[in-house]
Amino acid sequence: MLGTSINPIKPPSSSASWNCYYCSCETRMATLLSSTSSFDYYNHSLHFLFSPSKLHSPRILASKLPELSFPVFSPSKSRVFCESKTQEGQIRRCSPLLEKASLPSNGALASDEWKAVPDIWRSSAEKHGDRVAVVDPYHDPPSTMTYKQLEQEILDFTEGLRVIGVNPEEKVALFADNSCRWLAADQGIMAMGAINVVRGSRSAVEELLHIYNHSESVGLVVDNPEFFNRLAGTFSSKATMRFIVLLWGEKVCLSSGETHSVPIFSYKEIIELGRESRVAHIDSHDARQGCKYEIIGSDDIATIVYTSGTTGNPKGVMLTHKNLLHQIENLWDVVPTEAGDRFLSMLPTWHVYERACEYFTFTHGIEQVYTTVRNLKDDLRHYQPQYLISVPLVYETLYRGIQKQISTSSTIRKLIAVSFIRVSLAYMEFKRIYEGLYLTRNTEQPSYLASMLDCLWARIIAAILWPLHVLAKKLVYQKIHSSIGISKAGVNGGGSLPMHLDKFFEAIGVTVQNGYGLTESSPVVACRRPYCNVIGSIGHPIQHTEFKVVDSKTGEVLPPGTRGIVKVRGPQVMKGYYKNPLATKQALDEDGWLDTGDIGWIAPHHSVGRSRRCGGVIVLEGRAKDTIVLSSGENVEPLEIEEAAMRSSLIQQIVVVGQDQRRLAAIIVPNKDEVLQAAKVSSIVDPDAVDLGRDKMTSLLYEELSKWTSECSFQVGPILVVDEPFTIDSGLMTPTMKIRRDQVVAKYKEEIANLYK
Repeated sequence: MLGTSINPIKPPSSSASWNCYYCSCETRMATLLSSTSSFDYYNHSLHFLFSPSKLHSPRILASKLPELSFPVFSPSKSRVFCESKTQEGQIRRCSPLLEKASLPSNGALASDEWKAVPDIWRSSAEKHGDRVAVVDPYHDPPSTMTYKQLEQEILDFTEGLRVIGVNPEEKVALFADNSCRWLAADQGIMAMGAINVVRGSRSAVEELLHIYNHSESVGLVVDNPEFFNRLAGTFSSKATMRFIVLLWGEKVCLSSGETHSVPIFSYKEIIELGRESRVAHIDSHDARQGCKYEIIGSDDIATIVYTSGTTGNPKGVMLTHKNLLHQIENLWDVVPTEAGDRFLSMLPTWHVYERACEYFTFTHGIEQVYTTVRNLKDDLRHYQPQYLISVPLVYETLYRGIQKQISTSSTIRKLIAVSFIRVSLAYMEFKRIYEGLYLTRNTEQPSYLASMLDCLWARIIAAILWPLHVLAKKLVYQKIHSSIGISKAGVNGGGSLPMHLDKFFEAIGVTVQNGYGLTESSPVVACRRPYCNVIGSIGHPIQHTEFKVVDSKTGEVLPPGTRGIVKVRGPQVMKGYYKNPLATKQALDEDGWLDTGDIGWIAPHHSVGRSRRCGGVIVLEGRAKDTIVLSSGENVEPLEIEEAAMRSSLIQQIVVVGQDQRRLAAIIVPNKDEVLQAAKVSSIVDPDAVDLGRDKMTSLLYEELSKWTSECSFQVGPILVVDEPFTIDSGLMTPTMKIRRDQVVAKYKEEIANLYK
């Protein structure tokens, strides 16, 4: 075996003898390996091991990984650099700023500008070196790293991948969840010019297999042994893997027999291989000169992110370094973070929304704390983050927690809290009027006199309410703030923020900035600014981004205030869908406009009046593909009804249905504890009852739904009450916690049909 047979050849002291040394290494290793078992897919890896930059790699592999065996490999194919040979040197593709120290000393390839995403780590290490960059308290072992340490970790992982034979432009599947090691792996893959293909551990095995094979990945970086054991049976028979890397856990926990022919590395082994190889490469002038260096280009693909798949199979979105660098360089207008600000990370880190925001914030010296949905409540209180980047479901959960705390208080406390919140809601409403942040679709501008009177009246009412609002801050809202932190802003993305949540958090003094984007746009294309936070909108486009609204049938550009299909264009828009030119052509036109598939409108410009600062903000009203067409021909946007219904504490989840039917229906997941409590209050059941019959629950929920949706354009008819929540594990929600409508409708197809009988 390799680990017990190598006696390293001592390197020559003079550079004149290097050529003989390389040839000697080649001959010695070829002889050594002739007795080992052979696997063809190792060949390219061994080419790499014998390059001058990696002369120590066989020794390192032998000492660190004695259990691995390697095949015979032909000397005629090896990339050694004897003076008598004319073979091309090993290609090292680099992030020019990140790996500046290891590039040739003439400096021709080095750069002081960001050309690739991993270049940001050199800048951050220089500016914020000893600041804490990441805190990862829930993995074993818990980790805390400064910016300098994180940069070195990324460099070591990058080099470790080179040692095990990963080549530029190859795809490496990174199937794992939030952690500091995920970040190092993600950036390490990018930094050597490879392309990472990302997904989380909660996805179905068949979906992960489809992504792995469709992307033509060559190896797998996986979260932990438990997760890999779930994949092993399927992947070992249906996927070709050259290597496996475990980010967490020990290799002894892996199922035996499934991957006996595939080399498996722990995260620490990759780091150690990379660290020792980096030292060898930097210390050897001949090794550096023997390599052919290439610089990662801004237009090179950095990652392939498969869409969440709310409908149909996920498509592989190809994002370039230029796409992601646009986000990094232009999000400060939206989130003006400062060095030392703390962020909580709980969204899937592979998702481009969380991912781009992390890249951006790390360039400003923030501290990121990894948390989980289970620990979010405690961590908000403990870490008191300045910012939270999340999705509507998280804000909905925070809202319901606050409401529950109020409702379970004593009668007098409950009355005080509810009264103060109503006062604050009214105060903020009038405040928006005189500040010119009152959203409208009306294109007709009011007269100057009418505008002045309107603003004056709003100022007077707001001034009357202001003392009570200030008192509410001290008596009620201060306690809420101490329990959730978010002292600067919560940034919402990944879905529409319901209006009642928007207004509630504004009233209690928690700034929530609603944004918008798609995987195909890296993702952010618009977001509300702190100085222009127009409630009900997604804000203005970010820098270098264009919007237009077109007619769905004719493609004609529509004027402000008119609803249509939203299209965007900018440097953040994807390169296309991987191996899917037809889908690319459908999404991107020849002029670079991306069809978002969302319905919306652009607010008209007013120079005076309550809407004078709203001009140009974008408002979304739902997905075109979610539109329900009734048998009467009427078009219904279900989002309006669902958002109204979700204001009820009795309704946990809801999906409105009714395609080609005469009226709407709804599938409801009840909040059983709240429903039972409401039934007791209404004397529907006895005070000591522990359960509620199905008919009584359905009747109570129908009344609740009718109450909250009474002002909607359409009303819901029959309802179907289901016990099983829509979850990621059941396949009824995406990893970013959006309901998969088509999957819900398919699952309850028969029950829905019975509703209309």
